[in-house]
Amino acid sequence: MLKKFAWCVFLIVLFNQDVLAQLPDFTEMVKVNGVAVVNISTTQKARPETTEDAQKELPMPEGMPPEMEELFKHFFNNPDGGYGGGDTQSLGSGFVISKDGYVLTNHHVVKDADEIIVKFSDRRELVAKLIGSDARTDVALLKVNATDLPAVTIGDTNKLQVGEWVLAIGSPFGFEQSVTAGIVSAKGRSLPGGNYVPFIQTDVAINPGNSGGPLFNLDGKVVGINSQIYSRSGGFMGLSFAIPMDVVMNVVEQIKTTGKAAHGWLGVQIQDVTRELAESFGMKKPRGALVSKVVPGSPAEMAQLQIGDIIIEFNGQAIDTSGDLPPMVGMTPINDKAALKIIRQGEEKTISFKIGLLPEQVEKIAEVKTGKSKPTNRLGIAVIDLTAEQREALQVGKGGVLVQNVVNGPAKNAGVQPGDVILRIHNDVIRNVADFDKVAKMLPAGKSVAVLIQRRGSPAFLALKLDK
Repeated sequence: MLKKFAWCVFLIVLFNQDVLAQLPDFTEMVKVNGVAVVNISTTQKARPETTEDAQKELPMPEGMPPEMEELFKHFFNNPDGGYGGGDTQSLGSGFVISKDGYVLTNHHVVKDADEIIVKFSDRRELVAKLIGSDARTDVALLKVNATDLPAVTIGDTNKLQVGEWVLAIGSPFGFEQSVTAGIVSAKGRSLPGGNYVPFIQTDVAINPGNSGGPLFNLDGKVVGINSQIYSRSGGFMGLSFAIPMDVVMNVVEQIKTTGKAAHGWLGVQIQDVTRELAESFGMKKPRGALVSKVVPGSPAEMAQLQIGDIIIEFNGQAIDTSGDLPPMVGMTPINDKAALKIIRQGEEKTISFKIGLLPEQVEKIAEVKTGKSKPTNRLGIAVIDLTAEQREALQVGKGGVLVQNVVNGPAKNAGVQPGDVILRIHNDVIRNVADFDKVAKMLPAGKSVAVLIQRRGSPAFLALKLDK
C-alpha cells in the first residue's frame, strides 16, 4: 500500500514538473525589455473655472463596490484634480522605439497636455516634445533629448496567432514596471470609436495607467500598444485591447514625414449583414459590409456605389464583417486605385475607385420632437411627412417619412423607434406618407424585408418580418 502511495506521489510530481516545463518563462524578456518601457506623466494647466465646471462630477462606474466609491471620488471627483481648482495631472505608459529618443504612447494619454514628462526605469525624468498625435488610431509620438537609449524591437503583427502568449509592461495605477501576461484572445476586433483599428484582444491584466504601454510576444518583440479595456466596474475584467504595430508604425512614419496622419476614405456608412438581412437580400449566409449611406462627393459616389450594395471584397481581401473594411481602406495610401467586389440585387460586380482623404468629423445632428399619433397600418407605426425645418435639423435630403409613434408589432420588433426617418422599404424608395402606405400594404408575410432608416444622422438597415 505504501509503495502504491509513493508511486502516485511520484507521478503527480512528475506531471506537475512537465506542466511547469511547458509554461513560458518571462524573466529574461522582462530584464531585456523592461528598461525600454517608460512612465508618462502629463500636466494640464488650470483653466478659468465656470459654474458648469464647478458642478461637474464624474458618474460612478456601473457595479462599483460601496467600499471603492470614496476612493473613486478622491481620485476622480476631487475639486483639486482639474475642475478649476488646480492643474490636472494624469499617468500612463510608453516605450522607446529608437535610441535617439522617439517614444510611443496613446493619444488619449497626452491629449491637451501642457507638459509631458517621461520617466525611465533608471529614475531619469526628461521633458518630452509631442511630435504628432492621431486621435483616430489613438497613437502619439514623443521625442526626448537623449541618445543611446534602450529601445524595443518591433514585431510582425501579421504573424501573431490567437492563443499565443503575450506580455505587458506598464504603470497601472502608477505602479511602475508592472508585468502581466496572458494570451491573444482574438484579432481584428472592431470597437465603437475605433473603426480604423483592427484591435488585438487579449486577457492580459490591463488597468488605468497601462495605456500606451507595449504588448510583447514570446520573442520579446512589440506587437501592439495597450489601449483600452472593456469593463463594467472600471477595472480589469479579462478583456483588453491593443493597437497592432503595423497600424502604429504606419501612423509613426506619416507623423515623422508630415507631422500628422492621413487616412484613406471611401465615403460610405456600413453595417453588418445579420441573418435576417441576409435573407431579405437573398443571400445564403451573412457576410460582407452593407452600405446604408453614400456620402455626397465621396469616392464611393464617384464610383457609383449604391445604398443596399454589400461589399464582400476589398483589393482581393475578403470582407466577412463590416468591421473588416475601415482598417483596410484607412491604411491604403491616398489616391491609390482600389477595387471592391459587391453584391447588388443578387449579382456580383467589381467596382474600381480612387482612395480619398478622410475628412474631419461632421457636426452633431439635432433632435426632433415626435408625437403620439395612433398607427393605422400593419407595421404598428405612425408616420408623417417631414417639414423643411425637420429635414434641415435631421440632415435628410429628399424623401423619407418621420416616425411619430411605435406600438407593439413588426416594426417595434425590428427596432424602429420614434424619431427615425424611414427612407426605403424592400428596395422601394419612400418619398412621402402615400408611398409608405402603399408599400406597407404590399409587404409579404412571413419573409424578412430590409428597411432603411436614419437615426440621429446615421442610416441603418433593419430586418422587418410580418406575421403570416
